[in-house]
Amino acid sequence: FLPPFFSTRAPRVSHDATMGRRKVKRKSQSVAKTNAYFSRFQVKFARRRAGKTDYYARQRLITQDKNKYNSPKYRFVVRFTNRDVICQVVYATLAGDVCIASAYSHELPKYGMMAGLTNYAATYATGLLCARRLLTKYGLADAYEGKTEDLGEDYHVEQGDEEARPFKCFLDTGLVRTSTGARVFAALKGAVDGGLDIPHNEKRFAGYDLQDKSHDPDTLERYIKGGVVAEYAEELQEEEPEKFEQQFAKYLAADFDPTELEDAMEGVLDAIREDPVHEKKERVKPADAGRLFKLPKLTYEEKKANLKAKLEALRAAA
Repeated sequence: FLPPFFSTRAPRVSHDATMGRRKVKRKSQSVAKTNAYFSRFQVKFARRRAGKTDYYARQRLITQDKNKYNSPKYRFVVRFTNRDVICQVVYATLAGDVCIASAYSHELPKYGMMAGLTNYAATYATGLLCARRLLTKYGLADAYEGKTEDLGEDYHVEQGDEEARPFKCFLDTGLVRTSTGARVFAALKGAVDGGLDIPHNEKRFAGYDLQDKSHDPDTLERYIKGGVVAEYAEELQEEEPEKFEQQFAKYLAADFDPTELEDAMEGVLDAIREDPVHEKKERVKPADAGRLFKLPKLTYEEKKANLKAKLEALRAAA
C-alpha cells in the first residue's frame, strides 16, 4: 500500500530541460534493398546524371502539336561559357538536335567590339547577329528588319499583309537562373529586335521594377549599349587608376576605350545589320599532312649501322 501523495509515474520534465538533447532515431521499417531491387533500377539519362540538361523543361520545349505533324518546333538556345556567348536556333529530331543558325560573341571583334565579349551589351549583339543571320538565310531579312531605334522599348514582330509569317521560336535558357536583369534575356531582346518572333514580356529585362511593376526603357537601353560599363570604367579610372588598368586590361590591350563603349556599340549594331553572314574559311591542308608520325621498324642491320654512325660522331667530337 502506497500513500496517496506517492506516485509511480515519472516526474514531468519541463520543455526547457529537454532542449538541446538529441532525439533517438527510430529504426527504419523498410525492407532492405535486395538484388531484385538493383536489377530493376533504371538509371537516369546521361545528360541528367552529368547535370547538363533539364529534361522537364526540354520535354515542353520540343513537344509539337499532333495536328502540326512533322513541322519542326524551333528553339532559340542561349548558352554561356567563361569567355563566350553562344546563340543558336535549333530544332529536335529523333536522331538529335539540328542547328540551322548560330552566332558567337567571339565574332564581335569583326564588327568593332574588341573586348568585354560576355557582358550585357555583347550578349544583346550576339542575339541580334543570330537573328539577322537566320533571316538572311531564309530571305526574310528585308521583310522583317526588327527594331532599330528606341531599343529600350519592348517590341513584338507583326506580320505584314502580303508577307510570309515571321520566324517563330521559343527561348531555351538551359540551366541558367532566370532572374530579372539576367544576360540570357539580353540575347532574347537582341533576337526580337533582329526580327524573330519569340513569345516574351518585359518583366525580366534590365530596368524592370518588381515593386512598382513598371519598366524603365532608358535603363534597358543603357545596358544594351554598354552605358553601365562605360560609367563604371570612367569612375574607376578617376578614383583607382591601377585597378582600372587591371580590370580593363583586355580593352586597353586591344586599344578599345571602355569609357566610350556606348558610342562604339551603335557602330557595332549597325555593322551587324549590314553584313550578318558568316564567312567560311577555306580549308588548307596542314604542312605535315601525310607525314608518318609512327616511324617504321628498323632491321637489326640498320640499327647496327645507326649505332656505328653515332659512335663515330662522338669520337670525332671528342
